[in-house]
Amino acid sequence: MYEERASRVRGAVVWTKTPGREGVVLPDGCMDLLWSEGRLLVAGPDTRAYVPEGERVFWAGVRFRPGTAPALLGVPAYELRDLRVELADLWPASEVRRLNDRVEAASDPVVELENVALERAVPPDPLLSRLVAVLDAGRPIATAADELGLSSRQLHRRSLHAFGYGPKTLSRVLRLQRALRLLRSGVSQAETAVRAGYADQAHLSREVRELTGVTPGQLGA
Repeated sequence: MYEERASRVRGAVVWTKTPGREGVVLPDGCMDLLWSEGRLLVAGPDTRAYVPEGERVFWAGVRFRPGTAPALLGVPAYELRDLRVELADLWPASEVRRLNDRVEAASDPVVELENVALERAVPPDPLLSRLVAVLDAGRPIATAADELGLSSRQLHRRSLHAFGYGPKTLSRVLRLQRALRLLRSGVSQAETAVRAGYADQAHLSREVRELTGVTPGQLGA
């Protein structure tokens, strides 16, 4: 079973997953700090559906909103694109051991994991927040660059560092998430295509298959 709640870290959510039926993780522009079975890990930004492997165990995570995790981790997002890595690969091993022992010994490891994230969180970059908002509103990338006062090259460089990929991929991922919310609320595929910003239903189907490997109908089930 998967459950989530709003985090004390601004814009983030805290989630838990108990052993059960495994589901794919769809691209959402986010990065996660993870804890499971005495291990601290980081999930980088996905450009395709991620299928969990290995034994089914308890997982806890803090999911940071797009563009905010690299400042906390001290690592550009593009270095973690489509990866799950040990936190000890990014931070000193002694520090990670101390943090892991702290989480594992806590009466509520999930809350303690959130505390770790909260202690290291930094205020979000207003420019990146605006970029996400502009693209999530469905506006063209060129319009986003103009509104933010950036050249296309500057926008691409900032996006790679913050999100792990360029603004075009970020726009596609955000549009996928808009479509997913509509489909799961019972909106038809044809109406979802219009409201989420696709050219037509065929465009929606192609994009969903490319990013998730399944059909819009399967996503909405």
